[in-house]
Amino acid sequence: MITPMTPERYQKFRAVLDRRQPDLTVMTDQVHKNHNLSAIIRTCDAVGIADLHLTQPKEGYRGIRRRSMGSHKYVNVHHYDRVQDTAAHLKQQGFTIYAAHFSEQAIPYHEVDFTQPCALMLGAEKRGISSEAAALADQHIIIPMQGMVASYNVSVAAAVILVEAQRQRLIKGMYDQPKLPEACYRKALFQWGYPELARYCDERRLPYPELNDHGQLINPSLWYEKVRTCKHESIDERGTEHE
Repeated sequence: MITPMTPERYQKFRAVLDRRQPDLTVMTDQVHKNHNLSAIIRTCDAVGIADLHLTQPKEGYRGIRRRSMGSHKYVNVHHYDRVQDTAAHLKQQGFTIYAAHFSEQAIPYHEVDFTQPCALMLGAEKRGISSEAAALADQHIIIPMQGMVASYNVSVAAAVILVEAQRQRLIKGMYDQPKLPEACYRKALFQWGYPELARYCDERRLPYPELNDHGQLINPSLWYEKVRTCKHESIDERGTEHE
């Protein structure tokens, strides 16, 4: 029995998706502590970021746990083996990469125009981003410090910089109109509203059932019948092949 999405949750999901910023994202380089990764995901969701690009750390990574308080369900986490692959993918999509990194070329983060398609690169705890990652960035940025400590925790730095990005985008009205591609919007809406059914479809490579304007399944009985028919046809085909 599938629990239907309530009208309240449907409207909440629509309101959140309407404000998603597909041209603002975050990429990490060897960040491996679960609590920092989870905090970064929470911040991404809070400022309307739909995708996080995570380069697999060489050590210490054990998967993102529940410290993100469920926000990982609403942010797509993409995994890469090498930071070069992460950067190449984003640059192909037209993103400028701003790396939080101390260097002679670094500028204060608030001098950056975050209203353009851009990705914030964040490095590992203590060591920061690698030299390879630093070379891939279009610009290095820093958060000016006024005390004895040299830097913020990586998740705090992410929040500081991304809130500035949000501020700039709010001023320009970039949260006022939906920006997600229609296919991505509908996919996320279904996954959020019907997570178990979405998982069932994904595992079997089935198309999602259609939703009406109130977030309810359109003729679910017909969809189930089509699934059963396709399943039986697939079994028959495999049986014929073995004969």
